[in-house]
Amino acid sequence: MFQVEQYTGTKAEQYQLVGKQLQALITGEPNIVANLSNASALLNVFLNDVNWVGFYLYEEESDMLVLGPFQGLPACIRIPLGRGVCGTAASERRIMRIANVHDFPGHIACDAASQSEIVLPIVKDGRLIGVLDIDSPNLERFDEEDETGLSHFVSILESSL
Repeated sequence: MFQVEQYTGTKAEQYQLVGKQLQALITGEPNIVANLSNASALLNVFLNDVNWVGFYLYEEESDMLVLGPFQGLPACIRIPLGRGVCGTAASERRIMRIANVHDFPGHIACDAASQSEIVLPIVKDGRLIGVLDIDSPNLERFDEEDETGLSHFVSILESSL
């Protein structure tokens, strides 16, 4: 049974703990849906001031991102590569940390409450798997420490794929 830990200490220490929890949850489980479901639930419990945490998975046939496991309000189902924050992060295979989503050209608004966003591509052996997308109702919610901690979180996921 999963026990919610108290997240104390520095932000870096908190991200180390959530990384260990993720590793414990996914070790020995080969199913991507199960692992991404637990990963989104874990981040939703861990992160403050977020209104959506989830994954979009790359569908090669359509060249689109397709909604995967998530926590939050119902979301956009398909996102073309190169469109919005998620599509841009996927097509450029780089982290997108957006302080104000309304300033991002072509932002796709799935939840009107979202003000800032961070998206991290998930890549395994040079192949795009999808993206981790996290939205916040606060402007400038995500900083460099979040980017570093979430990058480590994604690397743990990538190693399980």
